[in-house]
Amino acid sequence: MGRLKQKGKAGAAKTYITRSSAVKKLQCSLADFRRLCILKGIFPREPRHKKRANKGSTAPTSFYYAKDIAYLAHEPVLNKLREHKAFAKKISRALGRGEWSTAKNLEDNKPVYRLDHIIKERYPSFIDAVRDIDDALCMIHLFASLPSNPRVSPALIENCARLTAEWQLYVMHTRSLRNVFLSIKGVYYQAEIMDQNVTWLVPYQFPQNIPSDVDVRVMLTFLELYQTLLGFVFFKLYTDASLVYPPPLDSGRDESGAGVGAFNLRPVNPATGGPTSDTPKVSSKEVRQTIKSITAESSTMPPNDVDIDHIDRTDSFRDAAEEEFLPTLLSLSSLPKPSSTNILAPYTFWLSRESSRSIFEFLIRSFGGRIGWPVSSGGGSPFTEDDETITHVIIDRPAAKGDTAQEQERRRRRKYVQPQWVVDCINAGKILLEDLYAQGKTLPPHLSPFGERDGAYDPTIGLANVENSLIQVDDAELSEDSQEVEDVEMGSELEGDVKSMAALAVAAADDPEALRAAELAAEAAGVDFGTFEKEVQKKQKQQKHKGDAVVNGGGEEDMNKILMSKRKRQLYERMKYGEKKRAAEIEKDRRRKARAS
Repeated sequence: MGRLKQKGKAGAAKTYITRSSAVKKLQCSLADFRRLCILKGIFPREPRHKKRANKGSTAPTSFYYAKDIAYLAHEPVLNKLREHKAFAKKISRALGRGEWSTAKNLEDNKPVYRLDHIIKERYPSFIDAVRDIDDALCMIHLFASLPSNPRVSPALIENCARLTAEWQLYVMHTRSLRNVFLSIKGVYYQAEIMDQNVTWLVPYQFPQNIPSDVDVRVMLTFLELYQTLLGFVFFKLYTDASLVYPPPLDSGRDESGAGVGAFNLRPVNPATGGPTSDTPKVSSKEVRQTIKSITAESSTMPPNDVDIDHIDRTDSFRDAAEEEFLPTLLSLSSLPKPSSTNILAPYTFWLSRESSRSIFEFLIRSFGGRIGWPVSSGGGSPFTEDDETITHVIIDRPAAKGDTAQEQERRRRRKYVQPQWVVDCINAGKILLEDLYAQGKTLPPHLSPFGERDGAYDPTIGLANVENSLIQVDDAELSEDSQEVEDVEMGSELEGDVKSMAALAVAAADDPEALRAAELAAEAAGVDFGTFEKEVQKKQKQQKHKGDAVVNGGGEEDMNKILMSKRKRQLYERMKYGEKKRAAEIEKDRRRKARAS
């Protein structure tokens, strides 16, 4: 006789566990449970049958995998949280009794937990950590711009500002920046680190405030994890680039408002520095053993049979196959960099007082240029405004009248451009003409350089190519502006038929300019407007009948959907919805580009 199955002991009821049951099992508070889940990367799950997972109850609740909760039960951080709870009770009792020496001893021995082991568990390889630092960079840049308050301490903001400066220094040193986009939310940056694209958002330098409806405790828990992660990643990046980490800070320049310039990048001293490559360290004992084994082999074998390749492999401790399939930072850095990383190297820029220094100092130095700024923007400028090597002035205010002779002479020797010119040059990978971005002129549209998905809108493709690929009506392609009028006139001269012009008018009914061009062509050909209007209405009716026929012909598709199961039908509808949404986005971008041009 088989074993009887008990209710709630197998299946979904055993696989899943509710949040309240998990808190009871771990014997911790809900806040500590939430913190543990964030640090360990455990999130709620959605069971297929909630009633079965909840043992027959239909009450709304959150479910977790029972194995995940069992995994949390052995977490060292959980023990530290329990010790901290006991510590809080002891110190409150000592303060209540007036035992100040006891309270001081307890404060000195306060339990503190570390997250190093969690970082190693969640990111087994360095590439995994690099792929996951996007959110971490966004978070530290956000907190670096926040004001201090009772919930966010000044030390936390200072640490975030230090991490942001270290990241910018590394990107500028390695010339890793690739794309920039100025949006309403802030500035989007994209860098290429170890052949991985890292994208992060930096808010503008406006006064920030923390909304009251935001749970800062959850954000601080994420920030705690991200600070530890970035500490590991930056140490590895700096060490592999043969730089000292953390970079030394010049307190004098920092107090004068030098910003990133207050940090000094120093190369590692080979005599005292740490590791500079991914090659594993070999102890002297292992070297002696290897030499003895080679000597023993050479004594038992003829001299001519010594395997030179084997000795070389032993000395290098590196497998060629592993080198081929496991690229390191040194092998990736030896690859030729694109020439666009130095497009600003021949130029020297002067930043006007109304432009953001932190943004454009980072951009220009990342692409090899030199930049200076007035004292009102902070100290540490490498040169003054009178420097003869200045080639461009980044200015974001209208041109003033009544310039002095000295200012007029400067304008003849320098190019005055608006800030968007720098960003568009970076995204284009080349130096653009300064005339379109001159001071006081209306700027061309600033389009996003991020479009990697299939079917995404590409701003580098001309509008005519997009029109030719999307609009095909009666084997006649409608171009933009004057090209449309020329096509209509050529059609009227070749055919001289009212029906063909009416067909073109119907095809261009959504475009008022094309419709007006068709009317003018009919008038030039001597066609009465009433006749032309009748033909247009006739063609519209014919097109409507064709559309109805197509709709009625879709009955077969509806029948196929009826025969599908509910799950497959929902999946099919989601796929169709996604296709329509992508097509609508492409059409919207195309029309916006058409209006801008």
